[in-house]
Amino acid sequence: MAEIQFSKKSCSVNPLKISQPMGAALAFLGLDQCLPALHGAQGCTAFGLVLLVKHFRETIPLQTTAMSEISTILGGFDNIEQALLNIHKKSAPAVVGLISTGITEARGDDVDGFVKLIRERHPELNQMEIVFVSTPDFSGAFQDGWAKAVTRMIDNLALASDITRPWQVNILPGCHLTPGDIEEIKEIVESFGLSPLILPDISQSLDGHIPETFLPTTLGGTSLKDIRSMGASMMTIAIGRHMESAAARLETISGVPYRVFDRITGLTPCDDFLAFLSQLSNTDVASKYLRQRNQLLDAMLDGHFYFGKKRIAIAAEPDLLYTLSSWLADMGAEIVAAVSTTDAPILREVPTDTVWIGDLEDIERVAHDAELLVTHSHGRQAAQRLGIPLWRIGLPIFDRLGAAHQVHVGYRGTRDLIFEIGNLLIENAHERTSRQHQSAPCGERTVATTVAYL
Repeated sequence: MAEIQFSKKSCSVNPLKISQPMGAALAFLGLDQCLPALHGAQGCTAFGLVLLVKHFRETIPLQTTAMSEISTILGGFDNIEQALLNIHKKSAPAVVGLISTGITEARGDDVDGFVKLIRERHPELNQMEIVFVSTPDFSGAFQDGWAKAVTRMIDNLALASDITRPWQVNILPGCHLTPGDIEEIKEIVESFGLSPLILPDISQSLDGHIPETFLPTTLGGTSLKDIRSMGASMMTIAIGRHMESAAARLETISGVPYRVFDRITGLTPCDDFLAFLSQLSNTDVASKYLRQRNQLLDAMLDGHFYFGKKRIAIAAEPDLLYTLSSWLADMGAEIVAAVSTTDAPILREVPTDTVWIGDLEDIERVAHDAELLVTHSHGRQAAQRLGIPLWRIGLPIFDRLGAAHQVHVGYRGTRDLIFEIGNLLIENAHERTSRQHQSAPCGERTVATTVAYL
C-alpha cells in the first residue's frame, strides 16, 4: 500500500492540477445541446476556454456570469439572472450547466435558491434545464469536478422507471478517458448486442467532427431523452473509482445496480470487462476480440524486454495515475516517482512506496533516477531538465495532434500503448548508449556499440 505525502510548499511552482470547475465544464460538454456557464469572473472562464481549445483544437461553448468586484461583495443573483436570460435568448440550449468557482464559493452564494427564484420570475426559462454544481477551485481537482457534475446531472435529470430494458446498459466514463476511449468502449459493449447510454459522452461532441452548421451549444453528446431513460437500464457500469458516487446515486433514484471497473487497460482488466459483458448479455465474446487478445499477448511478449525494470515517473489525476502505474507494473516496470493532484482512496493502491500530492516541481524533485516521465504537456520542461523522454497523456496536450483520438482501453488500446511507450524506451536506451559510446575511451567503444545492438 502506497503512503500518501503532501507537499508543504506555500505555492504551486509548476502546476499539475486542473481545477474542479474545468472538470465540471468538460462533463457538461458531453451533453447534447448544452452550454456550460461558470459562475465567476470573466478571467476564470477565459483561462479554462483557452485550455480546452488548445487541447481539443475545437470550438468550445463556454459562458460566464461575469462577476465584478462589486457583485462579488453584494452577491451574484443579478449576474446569474442576466446570464441565464441572455443564454436563453441567444442560444436556447436544452441544458445549462451552471458551475461555481472559488470566488463565488468564498462569497457563499445560494445558487440553488437563486435559480428557483429566477424561474419564478421568468417562466420562459421553464423549457431550459439548469443544473448547478458546486465546484470550489480551492479544493479538490479535475476529476472531483467531473464526478460532481455527473452526479448532479443524475440528480436533476434522471428518472425512476417502472420497466427494465434488458438490452440497455448505462456507462459512466471517468474524466481520464478520451473521446477515442469512449468510442472504443461503446463499440465493445455494442458487440454483445447491448445498447449503451453513456453519460457524459464526449465522443459525440469533442471527437473532432466538422458540423454542417454553426451551433452556439455543444454539437452532440448525451441527450436529455437518454438521461431520463437511464432508470430503465439493466445495469450501470462506472469506469474509474471516482464515478462510483454517480453510479450509487443513480441506483438510489432508479434502483439500477452498478459495477465499478477501476481500469480497463491491461490484460486482466480487459478480460474481466469482457467476461462481465458476456455474462450480462448471455452472449459469447466476438471472435475479433479473441484475436485482439492474442495480439495483445504477443505485444506483451515482444515488449516486456524493454519494460522490465525500467524506472518510470508519473504525474496525473488519481484514477489516471492508478491506471497507468498498475499497467506499467504489470509490464515489469518500476514506478519510482508518483505525484497526483488530490488525495483519493485509490492512490493507496498505486504500486509504489509513496504518492505525493503536489505539482510538477515535486515530480522533478523525486524522479531524479527515472528513465521516462509520464504526464501532460506541462511536463515537457521537467523532462528536458531531467534528460529523459516525456510521454504525454491527460489534459492538456497542446503540443501534439490527435489527443482526443488516443485509445488506451481494451485489448487494442493496451496493445498500442505497449508500442507507443516501448518505442520511447527503446529510443532513449539507444540515445544513452550512443552518448556513452561517444564519451568512452577508444578501446571501450566496441563493447558499447555491441550493447546498443542487443
